Amino acid sequence: MQLYQDQEFQNIDYTIEGLPKGEYENCTFINCNFSNTNLSNFTFIDSIFENANLSLVKISNTIIRDIKFKGCKMIGMQFGDANAFGLSFSFEDCILTNASFYKTKIKKTIFVNSKLNEVDFTETDLTECVFNNCDLSAAIFSFTNIERANLSSSFNYSIDIETNKIKKSKHSVHQLAGLLDKFQIIIE
Repeated sequence: MQLYQDQEFQNIDYTIEGLPKGEYENCTFINCNFSNTNLSNFTFIDSIFENANLSLVKISNTIIRDIKFKGCKMIGMQFGDANAFGLSFSFEDCILTNASFYKTKIKKTIFVNSKLNEVDFTETDLTECVFNNCDLSAAIFSFTNIERANLSSSFNYSIDIETNKIKKSKHSVHQLAGLLDKFQIIIE
C-alpha cells in the first residue's frame, strides 16, 4: 500500500478521479469533495479534513486514527463500519446529519458547534465525550453509555434515562425536559 506523509491536498474533486488507495499520515485535505466515494480499507492517521464533503463516503474497515474534521459535511457516514482499533477523531463545525456511530467505542471524543441531527448513537460508548454547542435534534440514544459526558451546552436532545447509562453526565437545566420526555410530564 502506498504511503503518503506530510502532504496537503487542496480543492480536489475525488468524485471524478478517486483518491489513490493508501496510507495517509499527517496529511491535510482542504476543500476536497469525497461525496459518495469508496474509502474502504484506507488508512488515515494524524490527519485533518477541512471544509471537505464526505457525505455518504464508504469507510468499511478504514483505519481512522487521531483525525480532525473541521467544517466538514458528513451526511450519512457510517462510522460503525470503520476499523474499530484505535478509532479516534474530533469534529468542529461539522454537519453529521443521519450519520451513524452504531456500536463504536469513541470515549473522550470532542464535538464542537456541530449539527448532529438524526445521528445514531445506538450502543455507542460516549464516556467522557464533550458535546459543545451541538444540535442533537432526533439523535438516537439507545443503550448508549454517556457516563461523564458533557452535554451542558448542547440542545434538542432526548435521552431515555432508563435505557442509557448517564451517571455523572453534565446537562443544562434548560435541557432537563430532554431527559424526561419518556415520562410525558410538563416542565414549566
